[in-house]
Amino acid sequence: MPHSHATSASRAIVIGASSGGVAALLELTAALPSDLDAVIGVVLHVGTQHSMLPELLSRSGRWRAVHPRNGQALAPGTLYVAPPDHHMLFRAKSVQLTRGPRENHTRPALDPLFRSVALEWRERAVGVVLTGELDDGTAGLAAIKSCGGTAIVQDPITAFEPSMPASALAHVPVDHCLPLADIAPALARLWGREPRLQMAEPSRFVAREHAIFEGEAPMENLTESRKPSALTCPECGGGLWELKETRPLRYRCHTGHGYSPLTLESTQTEVAEQALWSSVRALQEREMLLRRLANVAEATGDKAQAEVGHRQADRVKAQVQPLALLVKRDLNSS
Repeated sequence: MPHSHATSASRAIVIGASSGGVAALLELTAALPSDLDAVIGVVLHVGTQHSMLPELLSRSGRWRAVHPRNGQALAPGTLYVAPPDHHMLFRAKSVQLTRGPRENHTRPALDPLFRSVALEWRERAVGVVLTGELDDGTAGLAAIKSCGGTAIVQDPITAFEPSMPASALAHVPVDHCLPLADIAPALARLWGREPRLQMAEPSRFVAREHAIFEGEAPMENLTESRKPSALTCPECGGGLWELKETRPLRYRCHTGHGYSPLTLESTQTEVAEQALWSSVRALQEREMLLRRLANVAEATGDKAQAEVGHRQADRVKAQVQPLALLVKRDLNSS
C-alpha cells in the first residue's frame, strides 16, 4: 500500500518513554534547539489518566507542547504529545488520533506512531526510545530503520528503567546509544547533514502491520504477513498470528491488538492473575452461600441438611485456601 513521502518538514522526530519518562522528556526537550526544522511527536505511557505533560514541557523549554486535535496540521516548533487513551499517528501533513486497539497492552503506545512516521518520512524519520519497562518502541524503531531512518536509544545504564532501551538495542541496529544529556545535541547535529537516501520502498511487512492496526482488510493482511499461532489474544480472546520476517518477534490478532513477546508474557500473567482471583472470589461466595443455607436449615430444625451444607462449605473452603496462597506467592515473587 503506497504512502506519500512527507514534505511538511525536513525531518520528523518521534520520542517515546514509559517509567521515569516525565523527567527524561523534560530534560531532553528543554535542550532541543528552537530552530530545528522538524515535527516532533512524543508518547508517554499515561493510559487513561489525565496528563499535564504538555504544560510541563512548554514551561521547561523553547518548544510549545500540545495535545493535538485530530486532523491538526503538523508544523515545526511544536511538540505534539499523544493524549491520554489515544494513539497518535503522523500523516504527511497532519496528526491523526485514534482510540483503536491497544498495542503492547497500552494506549497511547510508541509503536503505532513510530510506524506511521517510518512510512511517511522514511529516511527523514528519527526515532528515540527512552526509559521504560518492557519493550514498546522496539518494533517501531525497527520499522524506522527498515525504511531508512535513524534510530537513537538512551543508554540503558542512564535510564530510570532500562528495559525499553535495552530491548531496542538487542533487536535494532541503532545508530546512536547515548546518555540522556547527549541525545539533544545528537539530534541537532543531524540537521547539519543530508538524510541518507532510501532507494527502496518501505518494507511491505511494516505497511501491512500498520494496515492491520488501522483495520484495513485485517484477515487478508494477516494471512499475507503472518502465520497462525496456538496463542490467543489476552484482551479479546481472538487467535494470535505471528508476524513473519521481523525482529523482534511480534503477535497480532485480527481485531488489531498487537504484542511484543515481553508485553504478551506480562499481559498473560496479568490476565491469569485476574482469572485466579476471580476463581478465589467465586469459591468464597459459594462457601458463604452454603453456610447461609446450612444456617437456614438449622434454624428450621433440619439438622441433617444443615450438616450436609456445612460439610460442603468446608470442602469449598479447603479448595480456596491453597488457591489464594498460590496467587499471593506468585505476586510476592514477581
